[in-house]
Amino acid sequence: MSRSVLIRNVTAILPSGRAKTNVFVENGKIVSVDAASQTNANEVIDADGLVLFPGLVDDQVHFREPGLTHKEDLHTASQACAAGGVTSFLEMPNTKPSATTQTLIEDKYRIASQKSIVNYGFYIGATATNIEDLKTVTGVPGIKIFIGSSTGDLLVDDQDALERIFAETRVPICAHCEDESTVIANQKRLGPDLRVEHHSQIRDEQAAVIATTRALDLAKRHHHRFHVLHVSTAAEIPLIAKHEKLITAELCPHHWYFNVDDYARMGSRIQMNPSIKTKQDNLLLWKALLDGTIQVLATDHSPHTQEEKQQPYPKSPSGLPAVENHFALLLDRAARGECTWEQIASWMSDAPARVWGIVGKGRLDVGYDADLVLVDPNKVKTVTNEKQFTKVKWSPWAGVELKGWPVQTWVGGRTVFRDGSITTESAGSRLRFDHALGGFWNTHDGVGPAT
Repeated sequence: MSRSVLIRNVTAILPSGRAKTNVFVENGKIVSVDAASQTNANEVIDADGLVLFPGLVDDQVHFREPGLTHKEDLHTASQACAAGGVTSFLEMPNTKPSATTQTLIEDKYRIASQKSIVNYGFYIGATATNIEDLKTVTGVPGIKIFIGSSTGDLLVDDQDALERIFAETRVPICAHCEDESTVIANQKRLGPDLRVEHHSQIRDEQAAVIATTRALDLAKRHHHRFHVLHVSTAAEIPLIAKHEKLITAELCPHHWYFNVDDYARMGSRIQMNPSIKTKQDNLLLWKALLDGTIQVLATDHSPHTQEEKQQPYPKSPSGLPAVENHFALLLDRAARGECTWEQIASWMSDAPARVWGIVGKGRLDVGYDADLVLVDPNKVKTVTNEKQFTKVKWSPWAGVELKGWPVQTWVGGRTVFRDGSITTESAGSRLRFDHALGGFWNTHDGVGPAT
């Protein structure tokens, strides 16, 4: 049966900019972005005073399934996505077992098809020995390399292995960039009596700079598309800015919001890898986002239980939940004039879809999939732990009042979230990637609508 929705009198964030218009959706596709106000539809929504964004694409999450589902699973995580306006996610490979083969990738897709209410894609993880898997894998956004500490066998610090990965594979590569030898030396220098504030001295600016420099050199020499994950220090900005065409980069909310001065108040709740840096880093990273040196915003949603996080450092694990509050943090900044709605749509929808070649996603335009999020820019709400959809039920922004919140989310034209509640148990689908057309710097204007 045909399903159609007319969203009337809405301020829509189109590729050309904002416009007061009527958006018509039918059978999971955007049919018109300037529909007649009397267009016949199964559901008509009067959205005067509200803003319609393309569904957000979070290109870096850790959703913990399989193997660590006491922290999160693909159902609870996808509910958190829907509440936060995220309609598509790309999940990292450091689950248990690590997703390092086509078979293990397909296992994750099978689980997601049964559990996720938003769209999903999964990276393959690089090891020092799985080059043949990396060369032949299909259906992934890219390869994830941990150049620095990780779990299991995912640390790749051997230069010969890195050279082969960049030289012999074809899909885009992204990396966690922290130099392992620098981290080890810093920890040894600081000695055994460590507190959580030492985390940013162990995983310092130099650790990030050395690893990012190394990765950028590999990408340039092998002419391989490369995405710098979670840039954490202003010292990385000129490194990224030097490179064109092949290199993109992303920023996460904890690196523009929190800094080392917050350890006294927040403790291990803001313990992250890469670590939180200084207030000056906050300011300069935000500036790099505004000027286009950094193109993508992502969350690095990495939940741990409160009991795990409350362990004394260094037993406390690194990572924090962010996927359902990230959009509101940005909308609040827009309300204060620090960015625009158009910039948010670029950073959180269009750019990640283009970087990874995600077919049919990232734009509010005719022919694209009807992944949409409706925002009330004047809604003021305080973040509370109890109302989080993430399984761990806490947020580092608990107690923070924000202006501007998503109020309805559609995936493939189906409402998955409305007014604080999840409305369906199944809507998500497997993402498709076209790496030939993808790439932020590709002259093709995006990867185009789904076919």
